[in-house]
Amino acid sequence: MHHQEENYPAFDLTGLKTYDLESRPSKVFVEDLGRPVSPDATLGDWLDSLPNQLAGKWIKRAATVLATAAEAKTTVVAAIGGHVIKTGCAPYLIRLMEEGVIGALAMNGAAAIHDYELSLGGKTSEDVGAALLAGRFGMAREVADAYSIAAKNGAMDQRGLGRALGDLLLDSANLGRLTNPEASVVLAARRLGLPCTIHVAMGTDIVHMHPHVGGADLGEASHVDFRRLCSVVASMKNGVWWNIGSAVIMPEVFLKAVSVVRNFGHDISGLIAINLDKESKYRSLVNVLQRPASEGIELTGHHEILLPLMYPAINWARQKLVQTQAGEQAGDKVKTGKKNKNRSAA
Repeated sequence: MHHQEENYPAFDLTGLKTYDLESRPSKVFVEDLGRPVSPDATLGDWLDSLPNQLAGKWIKRAATVLATAAEAKTTVVAAIGGHVIKTGCAPYLIRLMEEGVIGALAMNGAAAIHDYELSLGGKTSEDVGAALLAGRFGMAREVADAYSIAAKNGAMDQRGLGRALGDLLLDSANLGRLTNPEASVVLAARRLGLPCTIHVAMGTDIVHMHPHVGGADLGEASHVDFRRLCSVVASMKNGVWWNIGSAVIMPEVFLKAVSVVRNFGHDISGLIAINLDKESKYRSLVNVLQRPASEGIELTGHHEILLPLMYPAINWARQKLVQTQAGEQAGDKVKTGKKNKNRSAA
């Protein structure tokens, strides 16, 4: 048939089959609409007022998942990239560790470096463009010295890089050598006795440029951490993997850890994955939310906005869970009382 205009007349719509709106399945209902709140509303009021659609629904679901895991004492792992620390979000992670929500911490090398610099000197994140042109990018000696010692110790006695760096920070804090020990997630994990693992990709971190930071030590210490993380993942039945700000390293590490524990027959069914990042990326979507998890929740936005929101949202969800449980227990008592009364009457 020739593709001529006369071969394509206007389609005759007479006889189109229709249905009534009431009979049609729909995905949005009027009760799902958002409700503007007053300026004096609580955060709980604000969360309850969000549209029950897309991210408005997902942030509440993520908070509820994390709250439920905390109340059930199932394993929650926060896996972070460097941007999470440099955007000022460490205090929220520390508080969530202290309050029993986050039970293990995993990070890439950049996150550990920013964390160390903040605790040691109260600042981090240099002007890469200016320093690179001058040949000075990444040449601060203190963090390289610390990494050299931690890598050697972590490899030599099989403590791993995260534990060895945590020990180094703890010793430095006790000696008064840290200006801001309260800013360190690595130190907080060490003080709380929580697993903290650091996953190094050789050549990607500033410390790898320094001659006294040994590649063999870093590789061995980080590999110990990978194996320790496998032990953590093996305990994640009904747990939560919370990937925050890592688009490549931590999603790949997680995927391999899942493969290891499943190879050994560990049951990690019911695992829920949450990804919080500025953009949706392939690895965090497929290797975190889809392949390993029974449910995946994606929150897209700036870390410095979403994490400060997530902290009180989790506490809001925990309060709701406690209230629900208290209501259920009270209902059970009433039912039991009625049963006993009926038996006495009989």
